[in-house]
Amino acid sequence: MSEQIPVIPPAPLSPAEEKQWAMIAHLSVLLNLFTGFVGTFVPLIIYFLYKDRSRYTAFHSMQSFVMQAVCSFGGLLFTVVVGGIGSVIPFAAIICLPLSCVFALLPLWAIIWGVIAGVKVNNGESYRYWKIADFVETSILK
Repeated sequence: MSEQIPVIPPAPLSPAEEKQWAMIAHLSVLLNLFTGFVGTFVPLIIYFLYKDRSRYTAFHSMQSFVMQAVCSFGGLLFTVVVGGIGSVIPFAAIICLPLSCVFALLPLWAIIWGVIAGVKVNNGESYRYWKIADFVETSILK
C-alpha cells in the first residue's frame, strides 16, 4: 500500500498581499477600455485563486466582478432593449432613446467607481459598492 501524502492547506495571504490583489480586482475595470469586457473576468479569476486564502480578497474581487458585470452587460442589455423599443414604437422614442443613452453610460460609471475603489483599498480603507457589497456578503460569501 502507498502512503498518503498529507494535504497542506494554502497559506493565508499577508495583509499587503490582500490589499494588492483587492486593488488589482477593482482596477481590472481599466482593461475594459482596451478589451471591451475581458477586465470583467479578472476579479472572478482572482476570487477563485484566493477565496480560500483571504476573505478580504474574496469579498473585494467578487464585489468588483458583480459591479463590472452589472454595469457592462446590464448596461449593454438595457441600452439595446430600450433603444430597440424606442426605434419600433415612435411615440416611445421620446422617452426610450434618452434613457438608452443613460444606460450606455453604465460602463463609464464602472470605470470611475472601480478606480476609486482600487485606490481606497490600496490605501487600507474599506470600500463597498452600494447594494452590491450587501448582495455579495449575504448571497455569495455566506
